[in-house]
Amino acid sequence: MKMKAAVLYDPSQPLIIQEVDLAPPQQGEVLVRLVASGICHSDVNIVRGEATAPLPVVLGHEAAGFVEEVGQGVVGVRVGDPVAVSLVRSCGHCFYCMRGHPNDCAGTHPLALETRIHALQGHPINQGVNVAGFAEFVVVDQSQVVKLPHTMSLVSAAVLGCAVITGIGAVVNTAQVEAGSSVVVMGLGGIGINAIQAAALVGARHVIAVDLLDNKLAFAKQFGATHTINARHENAGEVVRELTNGRGVDYVFVTVGSPRAVTDSLGMIRKRGTIVLIGLIGDDGTVPLPVSKAVLNEFRILGSFMGSSRISEDIPKIVDLYQQGRLKLDELVTGTYPIEHINEAIESMERGEAIRNLIVF
Repeated sequence: MKMKAAVLYDPSQPLIIQEVDLAPPQQGEVLVRLVASGICHSDVNIVRGEATAPLPVVLGHEAAGFVEEVGQGVVGVRVGDPVAVSLVRSCGHCFYCMRGHPNDCAGTHPLALETRIHALQGHPINQGVNVAGFAEFVVVDQSQVVKLPHTMSLVSAAVLGCAVITGIGAVVNTAQVEAGSSVVVMGLGGIGINAIQAAALVGARHVIAVDLLDNKLAFAKQFGATHTINARHENAGEVVRELTNGRGVDYVFVTVGSPRAVTDSLGMIRKRGTIVLIGLIGDDGTVPLPVSKAVLNEFRILGSFMGSSRISEDIPKIVDLYQQGRLKLDELVTGTYPIEHINEAIESMERGEAIRNLIVF
């Protein structure tokens, strides 16, 4: 079938909107007609050449839409169902899946070996970040879709598959933050804002938001931040220690891909505290680790990929909280753009104007 897609051929050039061919779903796969697709920094890093992907590629990895067709063996969803789509693809039987960590799946999937997207001239186009959501339709593994209530806005639901599960999951699943804890969140994009609201939801006493932009700090207040720090104008480590009687916080979540932010987090954490690294720095990104300080202060450093999420369980829980009015989703969507204006949406995000810009179909 033919569809419109935003294709990257050269990181020095904008995304090109073109018509491509999409093959039908195979065994265990689902064809989804997208309603909306979120723009994440991970996509933009590839567009700007700061991260690599096989080219040409269709990016986009958090989305929502309606099931259009299912391959043989698909269970749990059927044609017409509204679904959230995520990059988390799991086989269900590898070492990690069997231990309850499908986000770390080590299984081999047909979609990882061959693309379903081709140019009209016949050459293959890669399916970026497991989804290729900057297109009118996607073919994904059945493990990547989660059925949603028919009453839910699929524009709001599009952010579930990455920004929401990553930010909330880092707090709830990876770190397991306790009520009464003190928390710092560094970086207030889609992931950081969701870490803020998760910390507030679990009852953290201090929820301290750190960013370089005042508009994002103001936004964090709406999602539960108790304190805000503009690190461009203040020494964030000093302010954090003042707020915690010189002790430092229990948890620091670093949601930005910045070596400086990781280094700064070491000055905010208390003894026996926990630093959670979420933002990707790059394949060769490193940070000096003060080993003696780590030993003497007994702090922990945890990595969190996709919020350590099991999307089949976590997304329905998040949807329940949203429908109860206890968690914000609609407010995460800053702007919506047709696919023809995707480069404008990306530029707006890079200027710091957006928490999440979405492509809508």
